Amino acid sequence: MVTIIGAGLGGLTLARILHIHGIPSTIYEADESAAARTQGGQLDIHDYNGQVALQAAGLIDEFRSIVHAGAEATRVLDQHGTVLVDLPDDGAAAKPEVLRGDLRRILLESLPAGTVQWGTKISRAEASELAASTDLLVGADGAWSRVRPLVSDAEPSYTGTTSIETYLYDADERTAAVVGAGAMYALAPGQGIIAHREAGGVLHTYVQVNRPESWDPAVLPAEFDGWAPELTALITDSDTAPVVRPLYTLPDGHRWERVPGVTLLGDAAHLMLPSGEGANLAMLDGAELALALVAHPGDLEAALAVYEKAMFSRAADAYTDAHGTQEMLLGPRAPYSLSDLFTA
Repeated sequence: MVTIIGAGLGGLTLARILHIHGIPSTIYEADESAAARTQGGQLDIHDYNGQVALQAAGLIDEFRSIVHAGAEATRVLDQHGTVLVDLPDDGAAAKPEVLRGDLRRILLESLPAGTVQWGTKISRAEASELAASTDLLVGADGAWSRVRPLVSDAEPSYTGTTSIETYLYDADERTAAVVGAGAMYALAPGQGIIAHREAGGVLHTYVQVNRPESWDPAVLPAEFDGWAPELTALITDSDTAPVVRPLYTLPDGHRWERVPGVTLLGDAAHLMLPSGEGANLAMLDGAELALALVAHPGDLEAALAVYEKAMFSRAADAYTDAHGTQEMLLGPRAPYSLSDLFTA
């Protein structure tokens, strides 16, 4: 029996592939139901990791049915609203965009009833008890994992960047022109406004600022004095209360010594700065862990050793890429560091 803590994309992918291969699992999730909270915005699902996982899960057709056509268009602006790059969606579909909630739904619908035990919050002590009572305990429970302390003393630390999410509805009638057809990056050193066009005329904006952890988000509008008003409207005209998310990371290249019967995946294993890879890595972790268990019947430790070796290597590269992405978005050459990438 495999016990999974956390019904995010990684844990669900693991459970789905185990189910295909006749291996039972139970997921314990703190949320009271699948609809208990919003699931975040759009994700670009890559053909070299996230789509590989969905193929292994037998859900690639369901995935294609939820793709937001045209959303791969990209626009880069400076703080004055000057367009530096304006690329259409070329239809290549190497990184098609889907809503996280839609992706989670197709994974949930692919599992037998009762696989997810909703409204079950696990403490560190309870995680220890579960580890002793199941064949395998998997921590798929995110940044503040209750399972991680069973294998590692590492704790998340603040990265120096805070993200603030806002939404504009009926955006086509308001400020959508500045965003374009897909994603928009309006950047300057140390701060940026990133917006994604979602289905139904919704604009989902992520404002990022390099500030101390004690920074007061109430002063956010003042941080963007002098920026083009069509950009600051994405902050000041929000239809929802801003959601403030300080960004945390585990140490670069986080890994642990093999602990019998316990492992981690996704942010529980390798929390890092956002780079467009987090959901993709979590799903690939779940897929590769499931396939390692299938390939080593009766030898759990061999399966975990194979899984962790590949996952540690992949995550180490992703940490490096995440730092590079953040430097490109908010570093001293922003926005030209990003526009140069697209025009090279």
